[in-house]
Amino acid sequence: MANRATLLRTLLEMTEGPGCDAIRRSPHRAASRSLNVVMATRRASVPLLSPWAPQPVLGRGFISMAAPLLPRRMEYSESRTLRYSPEQVYRIVVDVERYQHFVPWCKRSKVIKRTNGDMWAQLQIGFPPIVEHYVSEVTFIPNHQVKAVCTDASLFRYLETLWRFSSCSKENSCSVEFYVSFEFKSLLHSQLAALFFDEVVKKMVDAFESRATQLYGTTGPGI
Repeated sequence: MANRATLLRTLLEMTEGPGCDAIRRSPHRAASRSLNVVMATRRASVPLLSPWAPQPVLGRGFISMAAPLLPRRMEYSESRTLRYSPEQVYRIVVDVERYQHFVPWCKRSKVIKRTNGDMWAQLQIGFPPIVEHYVSEVTFIPNHQVKAVCTDASLFRYLETLWRFSSCSKENSCSVEFYVSFEFKSLLHSQLAALFFDEVVKKMVDAFESRATQLYGTTGPGI
């Protein structure tokens, strides 16, 4: 009985507080304020998407529900100094037909057309169950630059790679700049790529350096 009496007294004290008096005096106003708070919270939780505003970076979580429900463009750039001449590295990058022998996840590569010094290359990349065929237009400035832009693909909305080569002060060495930018058409593929993107691209750059070592050996004084 004592416990029940204590509980009853506590409930009475709660209902006699200033906040409850205000609610009793104006129940409609209190309900209106509560509704406004809920609506304001909901509006604030919806992101405003603008084609000119930078898109938020996806987290590393697996298909995070907090991530924007839109595929996003991913970019990567890297600069390295290699113990080879610009001409040597350029010959490896422009030799697209041999990508299938040393580039990770490249299953097939061939040149399907050459026109006025440019070429179109068809590549097959991926690992099961994702395998993609696409065509890239490859333009180049001999010994200085190689650029490839995807022109026909079902998996990518956009794909571009760019290599630049320049001489260094050290003999038989060059500075190599690599840049890749791509966007998947599928949200699922975009989310999965966000988990491994940096590691995958770094392995690709490593593969070209390893290819140079395989073809030319250690030609420079060391970096």
